[in-house]
Amino acid sequence: MNTSTPVRAAGEATLTDKLKSLPFYVLPHHAISRVVHAAARWRTPWWKNALTGWFVRQYKVDLSEAVETDPRAYPNFNAFFTRALRPDARPLPEDAEAIVSPADGTISAIGPIEDGTLVQAKGRTFTVRELLGGDETLASRFQGGQFATVYLSPADYHRVHMPAAGRLREMIHVPGRLFGVAAFSVRAIDRLFARNERMVAVFDTARGPMAVVMVGAINVSSIETVWAGEVTPPRGRQIRRWFYRGSDARSFQRGAELGRFNMGSTAIVLFGPEQMDWLPELMADQKVRMGQALGHYASSDGSKVVQLDAYLKSRSQ
Repeated sequence: MNTSTPVRAAGEATLTDKLKSLPFYVLPHHAISRVVHAAARWRTPWWKNALTGWFVRQYKVDLSEAVETDPRAYPNFNAFFTRALRPDARPLPEDAEAIVSPADGTISAIGPIEDGTLVQAKGRTFTVRELLGGDETLASRFQGGQFATVYLSPADYHRVHMPAAGRLREMIHVPGRLFGVAAFSVRAIDRLFARNERMVAVFDTARGPMAVVMVGAINVSSIETVWAGEVTPPRGRQIRRWFYRGSDARSFQRGAELGRFNMGSTAIVLFGPEQMDWLPELMADQKVRMGQALGHYASSDGSKVVQLDAYLKSRSQ
């Protein structure tokens, strides 16, 4: 395993980054997001067509890969924003041991988890325990593992998919702020991803634990999963947890959809120790697409990965 590969992350914050981030400290994050939640679902034709048309022009959205290529055909703006792609739009690698990107976006940081810490940007870190809602036992499963952070811009496809095959074991909703997660904010705001509202999905894979964390941001008025529907916005400020056992512990193949952002944000993937390596050529600020190979399962003795079906069967009771 290539454990010596360092973390590749965004650079240090500039004065401009810090000044642009200042309004986020005083804005009413959740109030703004509730307004966006409602406005994105208005079905009035003149409103949803005008908003969708402006968005397509502003962000140069490529609709050629979508199942529905006519922006006026969507019932509301949110349906357009979370549009499905054609089944052949994101082919998966032939290599069954390849780990794939969970989303279309830009790599914000990627590399090893050292001393229970994730790098956000140069000079800014946060802990796995913080990210996972304070659960030290769960966090310890990822000590010495690997992580990748992918930022989804407004123009990107906004569904999140499985980086590797696995079985759902736990979901955690962690309330928090909704700071913006654009590159300038990531460079300027301390512990950004550990402060924002987020949904954590924990899976068993053939090689160990995997977590996919969907981080909210201002205007991200809803995060939903395919097994639980809309997880945010919630009522209350307490961490909520769901455990899945037996028939409730659903299996997902690599590349399967697991959730979506109803307005943009960030996905963070965690793997446990001795499981996998990221491709060494990947860099911060590099564009990636859902299904693109980002890494590979690793084996110190050169043996093949345990067949997932047999593994999941043994874990189902």
